[in-house]
Order: sequence, then structure tokens, then C-alpha cells
Amino acid sequence: MPHRECLINGGPRAATAAAAGAEPLLDPALLRRLLRARDRMDAASHEAWPVERLAEVSGVSAAHFARSFKRAFGIPPHRYLLTRRIEQATTLLRDTELSITEIAFTTGWESLGTFGRIFRDITGHSPGAMRREVQAAMHQLDQVPGCVVKAAQRPDLTIAVLEKRRRVAGDKVRPSTKEVS
Repeated sequence: MPHRECLINGGPRAATAAAAGAEPLLDPALLRRLLRARDRMDAASHEAWPVERLAEVSGVSAAHFARSFKRAFGIPPHRYLLTRRIEQATTLLRDTELSITEIAFTTGWESLGTFGRIFRDITGHSPGAMRREVQAAMHQLDQVPGCVVKAAQRPDLTIAVLEKRRRVAGDKVRPSTKEVS
């Protein structure tokens, strides 16, 4: 039987979430603040968005913002920003003739090498190969609404990029942090 306070404060579903360590966000005011920060990231994803700046936009502490954002949207703020930048880069690769360097800097990357590495890690293709692939498939996608194409091409960042790299390399890539048993 779930704890009495969980049943009183949110029913059996809240008790299950609490037991799993992921209480749902129930505060509409906090959700509005988080959405405000996410909207700001969407509008200016080419800018640097450290957690402190996002927390300031939301009017909460940095630690509280980071925890709440992940609970609300399922991924940390940094991964959300990476997703938006990769989506925009893919769109620019498909729809423009800008050079890959121009696309990297336009979408907020400070280093062409980092852009290429992260892009490849997330999409499985280099930016040049992705451009060739999406431009070759353009005639097949003419009848599909743009929002559907964008959703289908959205990168999956439910796991960290380094973890993805380790899995592909068969655990040959060392973790960036020391794991404690």
C-alpha cells in the first residue's frame, strides 16, 4: 500500500512517480516559467544558454531549474539546446547553399570540429553526407507537411552523447567522470 501522504497529495499515480524518484511537476506557475525559458532558447538557440541564464529567465535557482526542466521535459536543458541546434543545422543543410562552416556558426557552435563531431554522434552522418542525403530525398518529401518532416528528423537525445559514443565503441571510450561503486 502506498504511503498515506502520497495518496493524499496526488493519488496512486503520484505515489508511483515518487517511488521511482520522478515526481511529476504539478505547479502550473513553475511550468509556465520553464516554458518561458524553453521559448527563449528556441527563439535564440544560437546564443549561449548556461543553466544560470535560464534560471534567471525563469526566476528560480540554477539547481532547481535544472531538476525541474528535466522532470518537465524529459531531458536536461543542455541536451534540449543541442537538439534544437542540430534540427536547425539539418534544415539549413537541406534548404540552403550555405557552407557547413557558416551553418555551424549560424546555429551557435563556436568550433567547426565540435559541430561536426556532435552532429555525427547524434545523426549518424557527417554534415556533408547529411546534406547530400536530405537533398536527394527532397522530391519524395514534397507532399509531406514540413512539421511532419521536422518531427521525423528530430534527433533523439534521451541519452548523453558521450554515452552514445561509448555504446558504439563497445565501452572503449572512457567515461568523462569517475564512477563510484
